[in-house]
Amino acid sequence: MFEKRTLKRRHLIYYLRIMDKTTNELMGHLVDITAEGLMVISETPFETNKEFHFRMMLPKEIIGKEDLEFSAVSLWTRKDVNPDFYDTGFKLLDLNEADMLRVDQLIHHFGFQD
Repeated sequence: MFEKRTLKRRHLIYYLRIMDKTTNELMGHLVDITAEGLMVISETPFETNKEFHFRMMLPKEIIGKEDLEFSAVSLWTRKDVNPDFYDTGFKLLDLNEADMLRVDQLIHHFGFQD
């Protein structure tokens, strides 16, 4: 079993594209994000307990970058409410300080405020 999240999920006003860092293949779209993890919606399920290397296209340049490259491990996957899609939860791995700041700014500027 995996740990429960300690930070509140933040839904963004965009479903940002999540690409495979090496092949540039579209893997899915960001559903929500925290400083510790994210949820991705995709047409095919991700293998669980596996490390992935992603590139996420940002809605605008944040601290000099138009994308964010990161590694994450898949913790769980399940059918979405729409049975044509899957939701997968990921834990972010080893983000550097600048990329953590990008995630914080992404949440602050493009997250739904509740």
